[in-house]
Amino acid sequence: MRYLIFSCILCSAAASAIAADLSPDVIIQKFAAKEAEFRKARENYTYTQSVKVEELDPSGHMVEGKWEETEDVIFGPNREREEKVTYAPLNTLHFLVLTPQDMQDLRSVQPFVLTTDELPKYDIQYIGREQVDEIGCYKFTVKPKTLVKGERYFEGDIWVDDRDLQIVKTYGKGVGYQKKSDDNQFPRFETYRQQIDGKYWFPTYTHANDTLHFRNSDQRVRMTVRYENYKRFGSDSSVTFGDEVKDDKKQ
Repeated sequence: MRYLIFSCILCSAAASAIAADLSPDVIIQKFAAKEAEFRKARENYTYTQSVKVEELDPSGHMVEGKWEETEDVIFGPNREREEKVTYAPLNTLHFLVLTPQDMQDLRSVQPFVLTTDELPKYDIQYIGREQVDEIGCYKFTVKPKTLVKGERYFEGDIWVDDRDLQIVKTYGKGVGYQKKSDDNQFPRFETYRQQIDGKYWFPTYTHANDTLHFRNSDQRVRMTVRYENYKRFGSDSSVTFGDEVKDDKKQ
């Protein structure tokens, strides 16, 4: 199934020619700057995020346990971001335990954003041009240079569209520093973005179907994340309440 829905796939020959003349280093700098804009813009949107993690039997066909959660990412009275859980049925996972690293990946690695400030953390190699659902893209491999304790990173491939120079797809996994005694395993996932309001490419769908190889056993896992109902929050106007204005002519 394909979850990239593009409302505008035609671009001018001039724009394509300009993009074709860019070097990989220039493309990296330009898309990282766009990613910084994207991250700032997404902070002004409300949306609904639904997550489903399923334990599967070795064949990958039968669900043996499940964890689900749906939350609305909204703004509170003080314009601060809030996450309001609207659906959270009983957790029936038997073998998998969702760790803080899993939750960190869910929030920041799977909807991966690579901004200018984060470029020094990664080795980025240009692979070539590829099509993603009829969209011409530049493909890069991304790998963290150093794993810092407490931080999570993305390792894998990204596809940058050759018109808007924004990431439209990622494929990889979350990685981070672990002690030798730790036995945490993380699935490889694929995240697609969709153009919202004709400008920004926001994540709309993440999917993983992988086998986690723990020391004493293997576990098949399937994960689906949907980001829906993006809406730009409010406006910059405000209402000021003051003292009552009295009319001396009115009794």
